[in-house]
Amino acid sequence: MNSSKPWISWTILIILVFVWGSSFILIKKSLIWFSGKEVGLLRIVITFLFLLPLSIKPLKRVPRKLYWMLIVSGIVGSLIPAFLFAIAETKIGSGLAGTLNSLTPLFTLIVGVLFFRLKTHWFNIAGVIIGLAGAVGLIYATNPVDLTTGAAYSSLVIVAAVCYAVNVNLIKHYFKGINSLDITTLTFFFIGIPALIYALLFTGIPRKLITDTASWSGLGYMSILSVVGTGLALIIFNYLIKISSPVFAASVTYLIPVIAILWGIIDGEPFKLYFLVWIALILIGVFLVNKQPGR
Repeated sequence: MNSSKPWISWTILIILVFVWGSSFILIKKSLIWFSGKEVGLLRIVITFLFLLPLSIKPLKRVPRKLYWMLIVSGIVGSLIPAFLFAIAETKIGSGLAGTLNSLTPLFTLIVGVLFFRLKTHWFNIAGVIIGLAGAVGLIYATNPVDLTTGAAYSSLVIVAAVCYAVNVNLIKHYFKGINSLDITTLTFFFIGIPALIYALLFTGIPRKLITDTASWSGLGYMSILSVVGTGLALIIFNYLIKISSPVFAASVTYLIPVIAILWGIIDGEPFKLYFLVWIALILIGVFLVNKQPGR
């Protein structure tokens, strides 16, 4: 954590919460016109095209020896999760997907400790557990689910959370000398080209856009998600990873269910006061994850 200006980290965290808290509903809307595989491809392709003009200079200034790790980061941190979330939401609700995504900080801590020598303290671990309990409690209180229903599709979101956790640690460990803009543009440059070719030649996306004008609405939802929720958001998220701890950066997923509830209230869904208990647990958890010794 940048101890001199911690407010920067918290400001970025709040922005990401609002942006990514809205991403699951955008995926759900896009699935009206496109399949899960097509939604995943569109998310990668549109983000790639948006960032393409910014990727030329980074190709020249980033050492080539890091290209392979940028490819791995793009596959693990963007390509695989994009498909997994889109496919999962064909069978489970966007709220449940957002809540399962809150497992990311827990996996980030585990991966960091086991493979990247991440230093942590007992209160950071307590924060992960408390925040996770708050996130799970919040979604169960607002939208109780039968845990046996859609278990296979729910597991896809869990795998995506593991992918995010691995990628957060990769960025923190391998890309210390690279700015967040270069990391984001190059990861999408390397995975975007094959994704674009595949989308044009081996899917029904072009045909749908030509023959069904209504499908452009789905493309519009994906464009918002890709440009704002993926391209721009990942740039500031990668910056957050570099100025804070991996676990703190990943803790953004704890607050995403809160935004989902706000969307529900706007849409006329009921809100009960005891929901505030779970929200308070989430906030306490994020605080403990961020806490440093002596502070």
